[in-house]
Amino acid sequence: MNAPSSTPNTTDTLGLLTDMGLRARRAAQAMARASAAEKNAVLSQLANAIEAQGTAIAHENAKDLEAAQKVGHDAAFVDRLRLTDKVIAGMAEGLRQVAQLKDPVGEISMLRRQPSGIQVGHMRVPLGVIGIIYESRPNVTIDAAALCLKSGNACVLRGGSEAIHSNRFLAQLIGDALAHCGLNRDAVQVVPTTDRAAVGAMIQMPQYIDVIVPRGGKSLNSRIANEATVPVIKHLDGICHIYVDDEADLEMAVRVCDNAKTQRYSPCNTMETLLVHQGLAQAFLPRICAIYVQKGVELRVCPATRQILEASGFQPAASQPLVNATEEDWSTEYLAPILSIRVVETMETAMAHIAQYGSAHTEAILTMNHAKAMRFLREVDSSSVMVNASTRFADGFEYGLGAEIGISTNKLHARGPVGLEGLTSQKWIVLGEGQVRG
Repeated sequence: MNAPSSTPNTTDTLGLLTDMGLRARRAAQAMARASAAEKNAVLSQLANAIEAQGTAIAHENAKDLEAAQKVGHDAAFVDRLRLTDKVIAGMAEGLRQVAQLKDPVGEISMLRRQPSGIQVGHMRVPLGVIGIIYESRPNVTIDAAALCLKSGNACVLRGGSEAIHSNRFLAQLIGDALAHCGLNRDAVQVVPTTDRAAVGAMIQMPQYIDVIVPRGGKSLNSRIANEATVPVIKHLDGICHIYVDDEADLEMAVRVCDNAKTQRYSPCNTMETLLVHQGLAQAFLPRICAIYVQKGVELRVCPATRQILEASGFQPAASQPLVNATEEDWSTEYLAPILSIRVVETMETAMAHIAQYGSAHTEAILTMNHAKAMRFLREVDSSSVMVNASTRFADGFEYGLGAEIGISTNKLHARGPVGLEGLTSQKWIVLGEGQVRG
């Protein structure tokens, strides 16, 4: 592979980031002019390179995995870091899906003629330079690059130090694909240092970076939200709930709640709290909890849940007795095989619990009552609200975005999984024929 076209100033972290920011700003101007065909060619070239270099990618990733295990990171952390053959294939597939998506840049909407004769509307335009700060998952490097490139933006990516070998290699592949297709390789830059000061520099460079997207743990997201002078698209926690209504289909409820918790434990869209209407609790809780126990999920339960389970003859595993839920449990994102369970008297009680303890990420209701479902959709204030589906669907790929750059719990600009449109803005355009204002 070719060496980068220019050598950054590495005398200090601030100098490094300043140099990267300047080059990203220049690259953003070029990317805003790039055609859909040019951008799609880069994505296709990169997808081919990832497939061809799968063994080399895994080799670099193995270095990161070994280092993570040596310093004692837990299983969930290592799972997020690992690039399996399936994940590598998924990165290539995601690139091709993004290439097939409609290019939003330049799209004109809401064009309407005014009494003066002028036509007024909106045009979708890139944001400019996007800074993305993330931990663990090196596949984010590819997802972020794909979405930023397709939406006509440049990006500066700062992955976690634990994935430095994987990210450097992927950055080289991205740069080579850009250069091969005649575009500026500075359109995607990965911060090459593990110095933590790089984060502080990035989030306080509004002259170079237009928006910051953090993807990491609560401490990282909180720090960025509190210290950034660049606008932030953020979410802090994924405390996701499922409310099982008394009018839910029992078989469906068992299937969905099993999937929402046990399909994978580490993602932010995994259910962390299960709310069950008292009218269905006796029939539902023993069945679903037997599945959880079989799969090694620790259950932290309210008194009513414990009473129902013990009365039913439910037998927890000897190594995992039922744990009494504390106030802290309701506001904890476990990212682990642990689940909080509460029996509620009404749907209103469930919605009040979500409003008090939720993180505005993803909530679901399981019910066959259409009126209740519609009320839940209207009144629950989260970035994704679902009816009769697993919270695990709160994902850009599953929403048809091709890939996502993150999940936003903001209310302004972008909310929920952030895909191409979330990385663009709109400007007013006016089409006239010589009109003047009287």
